[in-house]
Amino acid sequence: MKPSIDDVAEAAGVSRTTVSRVLNNRGYISQKTKDNVYKAMKEINYIPNDLARSLFNKRTNIIGLIVPKTSNPFFGELSFHIESICASFGYKVLLCNSVNRMDKEEKYLEMLLRNQVDGVIVVTYNRGVMNYHRENFPVVAVDHYLSETIPVVGSDNYDGGKQATELLLKKGCQHIIHINGPIELETPANLRRKAYEDIMMKNGRTPITYEVSNTFDQMIHRELICKLFDEQPEVDGIFASDDLIAASVMAEAKKRKKDIPSQLKVVGYDGTETGQILLPELTTIQQPIDLIAKTAIDILLKEIEGEFNDLPLETCLPVTLIEGGST
Repeated sequence: MKPSIDDVAEAAGVSRTTVSRVLNNRGYISQKTKDNVYKAMKEINYIPNDLARSLFNKRTNIIGLIVPKTSNPFFGELSFHIESICASFGYKVLLCNSVNRMDKEEKYLEMLLRNQVDGVIVVTYNRGVMNYHRENFPVVAVDHYLSETIPVVGSDNYDGGKQATELLLKKGCQHIIHINGPIELETPANLRRKAYEDIMMKNGRTPITYEVSNTFDQMIHRELICKLFDEQPEVDGIFASDDLIAASVMAEAKKRKKDIPSQLKVVGYDGTETGQILLPELTTIQQPIDLIAKTAIDILLKEIEGEFNDLPLETCLPVTLIEGGST
């Protein structure tokens, strides 16, 4: 039979109420009493009931996280930082891998609400998924617009696109093409394309963009890149909207015997730790993924405490240009 809170009280020589106050950190309890209670818990192998504690505190200390694909280096690294930071604040994370399917995201959200999570961090391209969220329910989005009232945290996409395009121009590229995701998606990442177009036109160049219809399908990446090389044989500079697309560009260029960087220069976007290990030669715009995670959690914790009115609706964090051998 599992030991109970009464068994802890008897072993520690204190009342049941005192044990409860220690477990829930309520009221003043001397350090000596706390030490006795925790010692007794260890001796009799008592494990606190988190569900009962959450009912007492009206908090579960659980945060939901919905991401499109954890195998993607950016979302995997973001999830790692969010979990690590949440753990430092005493929160657990329920991770939901949606594969960018709206039906899965809706089911995950319902599951998170049923489990009474204290808040949710959402990384989704499907804006409608949060249409029915409860009023004043803590939600923060990462790099995606979900509604006019949900704060969004991300990198300075416009500056990143500007730095990438200016670098390719500085390196002497004459025919620069940008590859990005579907423009109809309401995401701050579209500012990367906007910056590319602005800088190109400012320098008297005609912007040319190719859109990847599914940003998570590597086969679609390859098909689009092959089409780009077939249609634009004079291309000598490519700015890809993420490092995975940039990696596919470089792989196809090598198949076609295009030397990088003398014949083709490539710039990616994300700068994840995984990307830098596997493709250290790639020039990329690095997002501050750890700072994005920290900022999203800081805002979410304020919402959990009931602060909704004075929060920034959009936070853009600085990016860093990391120049490698691909330019």
